[in-house]
Amino acid sequence: MYPGEGLTPNEGGPESPESPGASEPGTRGVRVMIVDDHPLWRDAVARDLASAGFDVVATAGDGAAAVRIAAASRPQVVVMDLQLPELSGVEATARILAADPSCRVLVLSASAERPDVLEAIRAGATGYLVKSAGAGELVDAVARTARGEAAFTAGLAGLVLGEYRRLAAGPEPAAGPALTGRETEVLRLVARGLTAKQVATRLSLSVRTVQNHLQNVMDKLQVHNRAGLVRYAIEAGLDEGA
Repeated sequence: MYPGEGLTPNEGGPESPESPGASEPGTRGVRVMIVDDHPLWRDAVARDLASAGFDVVATAGDGAAAVRIAAASRPQVVVMDLQLPELSGVEATARILAADPSCRVLVLSASAERPDVLEAIRAGATGYLVKSAGAGELVDAVARTARGEAAFTAGLAGLVLGEYRRLAAGPEPAAGPALTGRETEVLRLVARGLTAKQVATRLSLSVRTVQNHLQNVMDKLQVHNRAGLVRYAIEAGLDEGA
């Protein structure tokens, strides 16, 4: 596990048990850029990757700088944080890959939240690691990313695969209009054949209030008469039950 903010990165030098060995397989000569707004963390990652044989060609502390520096340094792999000043890691990822499609991005973030992971992958990231990963795990992930292989923290690969399966299954049916609880109640009673006056009595409302609810429902459903309301309610199963 890498040191947290405010700690000395890789304290203890190259003999630290968290430090990867030199010249790991598949690392020699791979050009890497590291983007993180915490200097200590950024330096720790750079030192560990360099000691493993990667060619750390650049670092950046914000998203906008990352885009500019990547264009000049032409890294093969960018290790990208998500929470960045100036420009988010997701947006920086998209811009870097748009400018250089041969580049690959490995996200290294403190967040393992589903929206963050999926946004990063949609932006073009090849893999996603959380910052609790050890140095050896990061070295392996960067090497795999350089080869074009997906690299994920355990558990996140399944999340991404599930999302792709959902998309492959086609779009979900469009959600119906959002009716309030009271509007649904009124519509259900109308579908069962009650008049506006009977609905008003049942719900302890005025007839005018019931009529207003019905008009709102018709506007939302884009129907123009009671028959349209009843048909919708039946199709939605609102006429069933007690």
